[in-house]
Amino acid sequence: MKPLRSLTQRIAQWRQQCLSSDTSAVPTMFEQLALNLVKKWIAQAASFGKKAQEYLHPDVLLASLLRPNPLRRKTRPNERVRSRLLLLIAVVSLTSAIGYRLYNEPQLDVDTIAPQTLRATASVSVVDTKTTDASRKAARMAAIPVLAIDPGTNQEIYRSLQRLLDRGAKLRQAAGSFPFVETSVLSTAAQQYLRQAEEWDWRSAIAAVEGEPVNLKRSATSAANAKPNAPRSSSLQIAIIELQSYRRASSEDFSALKEAIIRARHRYGNAVAILSTDSLNKADALYDVRLLNLTDAEWVSTQTSIRTVLERILRQGIAAGMPKPLLEVAVKTQIEAEVESDIVDLATRILMGVLKPNLVQDQEQTKQLAEQAAQAVQEVRVDIRQGEVIVEAGQPITQEDFVLLDYFHMSRRRINGLGLLGFGSLVSGAVGLFLWVERRFHPGLRHRDHLLVLLLTLSTPLVMALNVPVTNLPAVGLLVGSFYGSALGGITVALLSVILPVGMEVPWTSFIASAVGGLLGAMVAGRSRSREDLALLGGIIGITQGLVYLILTLISSTATTPVWYIVLTTAAFQGLVAIAWSVVALGVSPYLEHLFDLITPMRLAELSSPNRPLLKRMASEAPGTFQHTLFVATLAEAAARVLGCNVELVRAGTLYHDIGKMHDPLGFIENQMGGANKHDAINDPWESTVLIKKHVSEGIVMARKYRLPKAIEAFIPEHQGTMAIAYFHHQAQQLAQAEPGIVVNEDFFRYKGPIPQSRETAIVMLADSCEAALRTLKDASSEEALAMVNRILRARWQDNQLMDSGLSRSDMTQIAEIFVQVWLQFNHQRIPYPKAVIAPASSS
Repeated sequence: MKPLRSLTQRIAQWRQQCLSSDTSAVPTMFEQLALNLVKKWIAQAASFGKKAQEYLHPDVLLASLLRPNPLRRKTRPNERVRSRLLLLIAVVSLTSAIGYRLYNEPQLDVDTIAPQTLRATASVSVVDTKTTDASRKAARMAAIPVLAIDPGTNQEIYRSLQRLLDRGAKLRQAAGSFPFVETSVLSTAAQQYLRQAEEWDWRSAIAAVEGEPVNLKRSATSAANAKPNAPRSSSLQIAIIELQSYRRASSEDFSALKEAIIRARHRYGNAVAILSTDSLNKADALYDVRLLNLTDAEWVSTQTSIRTVLERILRQGIAAGMPKPLLEVAVKTQIEAEVESDIVDLATRILMGVLKPNLVQDQEQTKQLAEQAAQAVQEVRVDIRQGEVIVEAGQPITQEDFVLLDYFHMSRRRINGLGLLGFGSLVSGAVGLFLWVERRFHPGLRHRDHLLVLLLTLSTPLVMALNVPVTNLPAVGLLVGSFYGSALGGITVALLSVILPVGMEVPWTSFIASAVGGLLGAMVAGRSRSREDLALLGGIIGITQGLVYLILTLISSTATTPVWYIVLTTAAFQGLVAIAWSVVALGVSPYLEHLFDLITPMRLAELSSPNRPLLKRMASEAPGTFQHTLFVATLAEAAARVLGCNVELVRAGTLYHDIGKMHDPLGFIENQMGGANKHDAINDPWESTVLIKKHVSEGIVMARKYRLPKAIEAFIPEHQGTMAIAYFHHQAQQLAQAEPGIVVNEDFFRYKGPIPQSRETAIVMLADSCEAALRTLKDASSEEALAMVNRILRARWQDNQLMDSGLSRSDMTQIAEIFVQVWLQFNHQRIPYPKAVIAPASSS
């Protein structure tokens, strides 16, 4: 590209020389010099290839070099003045609204040093409102919660106990009744031993009673499971003695007793096996063999005692968070007075298995108690007698001192000029930072956009001045973020969150929670594409603000046991207010969009809906134009997406670019449906040109009637630019050749313009120009389609229709390729179906 750089440098030098000559022939002289140089360079540019030379026609290249940079925004002096005036208004209004306390700021405030000794001029008793409110708030938060017994929890505990006792009854039923014979036959201790004795011990006892030799050889298992010798031998001897006594007294019934013992042993073994299996389950692991060793009477008594103790404990109540060891000690103390000592452990385990906290907070009583505690706090009064010293010279001023000084008008309230100057500097820096972010992420905001952001920003100090409990930062974040993107929304909320505490007194906990909600709304709203997304986001903001407020309240609370009812209620209120602000933002956003002529993604999506009245009317009155519009929209969207343009704007603008054709649909060939051509009947190229051009002016009228945004309205004239209506211009030239008296004015056969002023409108112009040509191609190859599209785009370029659009020659190449790709997708081949497949089946 060295020849091109050399060309640019030489043209720049000649232009400077021409401008310094100060003659009226400067433009002509310069253009002639530049044109000669361009032609000379074009002749040497064969190495760039044929495609490049098509765009490097001398006239086109010269026009490109001579015109100003299309990407540079033209700034008129009046516009600069308005911008500076608006900037000054923004700084002054924000400084005045947010820093209003600096207009009446006490010079002798809390923690400042008293310049002299100040005395009371009268005897007074002044209420310290600030300290009183803080004390009442602390008392309200620290009030002891009122607990009440929850009947539902009690019922659940009773049901759990009944299930556990039923399980114990089933286990005892599996083991059989105990004692299994009358105690007059065998004592309870003997029956208990014989039922659970080892098989070897049982056989030994029977052998000893019946006088048979005893086999002293034990199995390995029996030896391993054997109990200590002393207790075993003692129980065994007692059992043998009682069995021998019964055998001597009733030898005939001894066999029946022996069978009863064997059955009891068998059932007891099965029950122990069930206990071993159930020990894997925590609920059933509460029971062990001690349950089976209770007599039937003891079991009934134990159940009654457990129910009595449970009811007594539940009446007393179990608070949440009570340590388990402490609860176990309390239960054991209660149960010891009801059952035998050897049953205490079993009963305690059963109760501990079902007990749980049954005390819940009585919200209404807690609220009343908290209010009573707050009202019980006496007003903090500061008393002083006339002539007494309020504060000594050189001493720091306390809150009590300030209350008295302010009462006696000694706090020296005045306008803090230095503070206002510093605060104004802070506001100026914030405005400058906002403008920098705007230029980086969202350039090109209009004055009305700046005014809207300023008004939304000023609404926050206004809301705080009205003593509304929660700021409207969530609404500001949602609105600015949805209108101008996440970057501007986020920086607006962040700057407000920094500046407001400097200039105003804010409740920190609720303010920080509101700021977090506003930042979340601003960052996410910029990516929202529908009102439903904003509504869902409002709910998320409410939840977030409530949680942040709850966390900050718990962190900053001085109470050891905060009143959860009050804390949770206040946090819920914060969340609900945030949701309310989101609803307000969602409700006013359509009005602000219309009032300030905004084009948000949501509004563009709504305008692109085929159910819009204007689009429905076009689909019915001009169906050919509507179909043409849909194909143009497909082409333009694809190109806009690749070039990084506003796709939503291109889609909406394309759908409305030809609405003016509804004034006379049959005047356009796509609506004639193969019928007679209206222009053949007119037979006057001048009259036909007027009819064709009228679709632009009528389209603008319709756009304003239906209150379309200006950005959408711009597509109507700019998609035609100043192009020539070539068909009727050619007809007029033929008539002029036949009749020499007819004069053909080329400007009459051109649209009035303006030419495209943005890349979006330029893309629609090119798509509109290529749509009809692409529809005519049926069996053409992609190379032929690309060549035809390039010819059309080159014609628009050479006709200077794209001078102010910002499109470059490389963009033109991309656009041509994208148009052909979309055409290939629409013009894809299909497999021809055999006639036998599509023909109806003949009846037999």
